[in-house]
Amino acid sequence: MVSEERKFCFCTLAFSKNYRNLALLLAKDIEKYSPNTYFVILSDRPQEFSKQSNVLAFKHIQNSVKLYHDKRFVLAKALSLFHSCIYIDADMRIVAPVPQDMKWLQAPGIVARSCDIMRKKYAKVFAGTADGKLYKKFLVTDKAAQKLNLYLENQDVKFIYEYLFAVTKDSGKELQFLKHWERIAPYFELNGVHDGEGNAIGLAAAKAGLQVRWSEMEGISFFKDRTELIRIKNGQSNIQDMAVYFEQQKMLEYPKQSIWQKVAFKISNNIKYLYNSLRLRIVTLRNFVFYYQ
Repeated sequence: MVSEERKFCFCTLAFSKNYRNLALLLAKDIEKYSPNTYFVILSDRPQEFSKQSNVLAFKHIQNSVKLYHDKRFVLAKALSLFHSCIYIDADMRIVAPVPQDMKWLQAPGIVARSCDIMRKKYAKVFAGTADGKLYKKFLVTDKAAQKLNLYLENQDVKFIYEYLFAVTKDSGKELQFLKHWERIAPYFELNGVHDGEGNAIGLAAAKAGLQVRWSEMEGISFFKDRTELIRIKNGQSNIQDMAVYFEQQKMLEYPKQSIWQKVAFKISNNIKYLYNSLRLRIVTLRNFVFYYQ
């Protein structure tokens, strides 16, 4: 049973040595800045988190082709244990104390640090200036929306930037949201869009009637490399103050490797990609009409 002081948790995926090490660093941040909060992790090697008392780590076998859509599994696990969960990418950091009574977390539905209505997300497509990659994502997203009787022009259909967002239970709508995401995810991947989970989250939420809201998410002070570079450029952050975070991330995410290690890593990734792609096609043949037409 979740105690009163532990109504929410953080959660993430941590696959491969690099990201397990990054998640361990994030776990220590959470232990320091939010000591009453658990960190739920799905990982290929959960035993590596056994010494971190604030981590609830569970074994997970990769389901999606490139792992992006597996975020739905860690959300499902976290929501089975807590009333709310905050998804945060494993390569991020928490840099200041986290209050336990964040008001934006109390309302049901999804709260995102960054989100857009689909029409704004794909403004370049509607204006006829999109590049091929963005246009392809739009076409796949639009076709998936039509299959769900949704329309991208609708203000309620949003795109969620998935690096930091929270889900709070809403009378079972959160379960319907996860079921719709499970149905949508293979459609994106079968059509060659492996990193389209922000689109899938928005479509699944709209179909389930789960509200999506933007929030500054006050109380969550974080480091994310690309976001921090923008802050530095805009004079909102100082490179000297953030240097240690950049250095630690670079060391763990991009460790030095010999040429043979790099070759072995690339071959391993290619094999995983081919295997997961083949498995996906075999599994989804059972739902031919939705996924292939």
